Amino acid sequence: MFRYLTEEKGLRPHSIHHYRFYLRQFATYLERIGIDDLSKLSPTVLSGFIAEYAPPRVSWETVRNACGTLRVFLRYVHREGVTAKDLSSLVEFPQSYRHAGLPRSISWDQVEQVLAGIDRRSACGKRDYTMLLLLATYGLRGAEVAGLTLDDIDWRNERLKIRERKAGNNTTYPLSAVVGAAIIDYLKNGRPATTCREVFMRSAAPIAPIGSAAVVCRAGHFIRKAGIIVPRAGSHVLRHSCVQRLLNAHFSLKHIGDYVGHRSASSTQIYAKVAIEQLREVALGDGEDVL
Repeated sequence: MFRYLTEEKGLRPHSIHHYRFYLRQFATYLERIGIDDLSKLSPTVLSGFIAEYAPPRVSWETVRNACGTLRVFLRYVHREGVTAKDLSSLVEFPQSYRHAGLPRSISWDQVEQVLAGIDRRSACGKRDYTMLLLLATYGLRGAEVAGLTLDDIDWRNERLKIRERKAGNNTTYPLSAVVGAAIIDYLKNGRPATTCREVFMRSAAPIAPIGSAAVVCRAGHFIRKAGIIVPRAGSHVLRHSCVQRLLNAHFSLKHIGDYVGHRSASSTQIYAKVAIEQLREVALGDGEDVL
């Protein structure tokens, strides 16, 4: 299955990781209900898994990802002759509506509160502070922070390069003095001795580059520690907060999308719903300017 995803579908390791996660959930479900042969799969079994794997346990987006993974898996096992019929069409995606939700952003004062709550005297604190600072300053994804290497930092020209973003592009940012100082402090006083080129490392043995899941968890930990209540606290909260700050500074959605590496302008449009000052002007006016 995973060779098929890699060689035929051309998926990246990060995507393969997500496929493993959802298929592991499906395998656990089958074991619990006593299904030990994939040829015994049926519409009832599939609908039972989707019904169990649904809100409030997980978000609708997670359910959609699980359904997509399951459909690919079912097409594959039918192609390999494991199942007599292709059952993929029986897995229905949950109904969702574009821009139905709101971004999980917090105010910039709250972002500063989160950063201030990190004990930067320890090696682990120096690392966590730097990772969260990158998330909030540049609106990076957790995987982009975890994948940052020493070669991506151009100290001479004060540039920071983010490679192989989700949209398939690379982005080069000016290296903020605050971010640069935090990285230097971590490299000199917190990073364990290693030949790995990744910037951020595990603080406990075995010494290895930190994973994207750990970045998400550390961000969530400090958001909760600051007493901030937000749905699904994690690295994306700081990413959304960066976007919201740019929006409040009257940057265009096109510029914001380019800055944070959105694949298309439509990905940034949801933030138009939380342009508070602009919406307030519409509400207070007589309406003629929008006619």
